[in-house]
Amino acid sequence: MSTGITRVRTSASPAAVFAALTTADDLRVWLAEHADVDLEQGVYEFWGRYTPEGERGRHKLLGVTESSVRFSWFLHGTEYTIELGVEERDGQTLIVASQSPFPDWGAAIEDEGKAGVVQTFWSLSLANLVEHVENRPVFALCDFSTPEQKIEVDIAAEPAAIIHALTDPDVFARYFGARCAIEPHVGGRWTMGSSFDEEAHAAKILALDEERFTLEFPDGMVADWQLKGSEGKTRLTFVQSGFDVTDPPYGGWLGWLSGFADMRRMLELPSWRPMWHSYEAPGLPDGVLVLE
Repeated sequence: MSTGITRVRTSASPAAVFAALTTADDLRVWLAEHADVDLEQGVYEFWGRYTPEGERGRHKLLGVTESSVRFSWFLHGTEYTIELGVEERDGQTLIVASQSPFPDWGAAIEDEGKAGVVQTFWSLSLANLVEHVENRPVFALCDFSTPEQKIEVDIAAEPAAIIHALTDPDVFARYFGARCAIEPHVGGRWTMGSSFDEEAHAAKILALDEERFTLEFPDGMVADWQLKGSEGKTRLTFVQSGFDVTDPPYGGWLGWLSGFADMRRMLELPSWRPMWHSYEAPGLPDGVLVLE
């Protein structure tokens, strides 16, 4: 059976992470709108608008150890097995999400509304968990109750620094964990995970200045970053549009948000190191990800 594994770093203690993984009040901050946890009674559930197919009753607790919780999740007609845990490795505290079965990389790209969600849901969730256990505000939660894909978040950095982070390939690779190629001018090409030689259908840059960065993809999707700076801080409004509202590409949206969570950390934390430790997925092409 295929398995996907995501690991992220945190400066928090293993005890703090495990508490956040197994306490309903914490889950309602970093994971879901609603949660109910009673490990002694075999209850571990989360539901609501921040959860795909967000009805209650889709989870069954399978096991608990001193460092992990294991449960099943019935999603999109499939019974998944999830294990969330914490481990110490090489002096680091790592938070680990393991999920089986796990969609092939290509399947997730073709079906962002279902397979893509399975592949990226835990990336954003773990990014928010890292922020929560380090006493910072979570970056964003994906609202599955609406096709609208828009977030507004404040970042303690100038707009120019954010534009640089979005458009410098080396910087982008560090916090996002993926390669990108860019021709940094209006009308230029942009692609992620491949070079221009490898990608015949790159996105096109529609706007690029200190207040806006806009990409249009070959399928008509538009990703738009709008920046308003004030007193050393910036309000980032990120909007994705141009998609079929009956089948929103939630998988890609989750992926974007998880990467931008670490961008904010990079711009705000003086001792920042990428949170992304490792990522394993069936069919993942060599060279797509760049992880430290």
